[in-house]
Formats: sequence, structure tokens, C-alpha cells
Amino acid sequence: MSQLRMPEMDEALRSFAEKVFASEVKDEETRQEISPFDVEDICPISRQEMREHMILQESTDTSEKRKKRLFRMKTIALAVPVAQKSITKLSAIEEVISTSPLYQTVPDFQRVQITGDYASGVTVEDFEVVCKGLYRALCIREKHMQQSMQRFPKTLSQYLRTIEGEVWRARDAGPGPLFTPPVKDGEDPFDTGNLGEDLGYHIQMKNGVVYVYEDKAAADRNEPKDLPYPSLEHFVDDMNFLLALIAKGPVKTYAHRRLKFLSSKFQLHEMLNEMDEIKELKNNPHRDFYNCRKVDTHIHAAACMNQKHLLRFIKKSYFVDADRIVYDAKGKQLTLKQLFQQLNLHPYDLTVDSLDVHAGRQTFQRFDKFNDKYNPVGASELRDLYLKTDNAIDGEYFATIIKEVGSDLEDAKYQYMEPRLSIYGRSAEEWPKLASWFTKHRVYSPNMKWMIQITGFDSVDDESKHSGHMFCTKSPKPEQWTSEKNPSYTYYLYYMYANILVLNNLRR
Repeated sequence: MSQLRMPEMDEALRSFAEKVFASEVKDEETRQEISPFDVEDICPISRQEMREHMILQESTDTSEKRKKRLFRMKTIALAVPVAQKSITKLSAIEEVISTSPLYQTVPDFQRVQITGDYASGVTVEDFEVVCKGLYRALCIREKHMQQSMQRFPKTLSQYLRTIEGEVWRARDAGPGPLFTPPVKDGEDPFDTGNLGEDLGYHIQMKNGVVYVYEDKAAADRNEPKDLPYPSLEHFVDDMNFLLALIAKGPVKTYAHRRLKFLSSKFQLHEMLNEMDEIKELKNNPHRDFYNCRKVDTHIHAAACMNQKHLLRFIKKSYFVDADRIVYDAKGKQLTLKQLFQQLNLHPYDLTVDSLDVHAGRQTFQRFDKFNDKYNPVGASELRDLYLKTDNAIDGEYFATIIKEVGSDLEDAKYQYMEPRLSIYGRSAEEWPKLASWFTKHRVYSPNMKWMIQITGFDSVDDESKHSGHMFCTKSPKPEQWTSEKNPSYTYYLYYMYANILVLNNLRR
């Protein structure tokens, strides 16, 4: 086999150009310009291109054809376009292929390889500082995730062990979290018969961290269970290092250029393999955007419904329960009709625009305006009535809306959600009240997994705002905090992390 000679290629290109020119000047006198908005749907260009691509691929779908196509790709990549004739020996090409990385031999998708020195646009000295800093940051993350029984990425763990000259073991990635399987068909999701027995442990809080004891006598002897209790000093040291690292100029430069590089690499992958990926998707039976599994893992329960759904429910509740007592305003009970009259509103006049619960562009970097969007029509009374679990009707409306959303998810079959509910920590009764809300209204859907229980905790705050208090080892302990101002975000993060760490290890 030999490479195509330049005269033959020129002749083929010349013939193709003549055909293009002929098609352009055909009926030139009578043909009119076509607006891009007037193209008929009966001849979509992408469909035609895809058909031609698939026909070409199917005609060369044998292993021998794939090998020849790969050979041609290698020949073109290695050949230098010169005027004289050149012939590349097959043995030389096979030698290059055999010594190339494995991913280059994959015929289905074209791959991009970048060789040579790469310092990401920073000096060698800065590059070394950045790499050492990022290595330590990853080690810090690995340490804290393993201590709190979270699963650390295996690939990253293997790279860290390679840097340290150690052998990676599967247990280095950590055991990972415990998951409770969903209930089977016919089982009651609120059945408490399978709950574990009371182990009689005694707990005490010291400096904001819960310590677990076998019993009261063990607590009196100050003999806690053998669990990994966190160290405030180590946590603060790690936090200070990370704060200093992200403030370094070389780190910002490296991270910015690295992200741009990865983005460009992905765009190049799209340009090279878009048609092959589309073909693979089309050949995948019973799968498209509407019947592949989609999970929304960061949505508040008060925002899990769409605007039209909330508006429709408000109008329906008014039509059915206008004379029902639904609100308690400082000892004065109001019916639903009286509540709307007090707000100078009528559900009939409400629209999606007047409801104004959509977080648009005006909420960007404005946490205060974002929170206001949880108030339908800007009225906190309607938020308490329709979007709260604890109110005069025990959160019935909120539970009904969420169950309707869950029913829609089940009908869609492939859509799942992880809604979040807030625990403010203002009272020890918040957890029992929330649990009674779930059980009383039987709020359950197999397509929903809640970010309440031990499953997970979500700290809602505007993390971009700087706090007036710098968290350090000299900060007052929680029982010593007397300031009217809230502690800093990092203060909350440490004590949440510390107690979750103890809890996860106790459950393990």
C-alpha cells in the first residue's frame, strides 16, 4: 500500500471544486437568495450528513477495514506534504503503532495527544510550588474524607500513592457511606419494626463535639468509646494552609490556564468525534434524553415544584378550602379567604409573573433576593402556609404539593430528585416535628431521597461574604459564644464536620 500521490490528489480536488462551482452557478439568473429562516424542515442538513456518515461507517465496519483506516490516519499524521513523491513503508507504520500508547489504537474515536514540556504558562519555580501545594491540598482532602467515612476517588488515590512511592491498596479509597436500600413493592416505607434496638449509649458534648460513652458510668470515668475524635488544632492548620494556597498568584494562574486547556481539549474532541458519538447514541436501543435516568441532587424542597404547579395548587386550595382556618397570626386565626383579603389578593388574579418565584438574572450574586423568591407574591404568610412543614395546618399543603411532584417523577419513570429540608438548630424539637410531618402525611416517593436523616447535611449560607470573625484555636467554644452576631461560616463547618465524623464512625 502506498500514500496517495500529490498530482492525483490535486486532480481529485480540482474535479470536486468544478462540481461545487457548477452547482453554485446553476440557474443563476432565476435563483433567489434563501433566507436562513426559510429553510424547509423536509431536508435538514444534519440528518443528511448523519445518514451519509453512517452509510460510510457501515460499509467499512470490518476489522480489516478498520485497520486500513487507522493506517491511513497514521500515514497522514506522519507524512510531510512535499512536492516530490514519497512512499511510507508499512513496516515503519506498524512499528509506530505498536510502540504508541494504547489509547491511540482505538479506532472508534479519534484521540488527541499533546507531547513535549508542559508548564502551563508559569515559570518552572512557580510550577513546582503549585504542584507541591496542590499535592498537599489533595492529601488534606483525602485525610478528612477517610476520617469521616467518606469515599475518596480511587484514581486520585492511586496517583497520590505513586507520588509517595507506595503501593495503592483498594482500602485506601475508604469504605464509603452506608446506603439503605429502597423498600420493596408492597412494603410500608414508614414501618418501624426493623429499627435497631436502643444500645443505651450515653453522650456528652465537650467543646462543641459529642463524645459517646458505653453508659453513664463510663462517662463519669471519662472513658469514651474508641472513636476518632477530631482535633481542632489540626483542622485549623489545614484550613489556614488552604486559605493561603488559593490566594497565591501562581496557583490562580495555573488553575485558570488548566481549566481553559481542558475546555479546549473537550471542544476538539467534539469536533473530531461528534458524528461517531451521535451514531452510538442512535444505535443505543430504548434510550434517548427522555428515557435516560436524570437526577437533581441540589434542589430545595420548597422549590421542587415549577411555578405553574404552585400557582395551580394555590388556586385549587382556595376553591376547596376558602373557609378553612389555615393561619394563626399572633393568636388570631384566619381562614384562607381572610388571609388573602388581608394581603389584598385574590387567587383568580394571580399569574406566574405576579407569583414571582423564579430565580432569574437579578438574583445572581444576590443571596438576599434569592431568598425572597421563596415568598410567593412576596408574602411570607403564603410561604409559611404553602412551603413550610410546621404551621397551623401541620404542613399539609406542603406535603400534598411534594407528593404530587413525587407522583409526576414516578410517571416519568427515569427522573429522580434529592430535595432538601432545613433544620435551623433553634430547638431540640425540630427533628421530632419534622419526623412527625413525614409520617403523618406519609411523604414518600421511591424517586425521592431526602437530604435529611443521616443521609447528609446541607449548610445554606452566602459563602462569598466575609465574616467579621476569623475562626482559629482561640475562638470561643460553642457554649462560650455570647456575641449577638453569628459565628463565621468556617466555625459552623468545623463543628458540623466534627460531629458528623463521630456519628459516621459510630454508625459504622
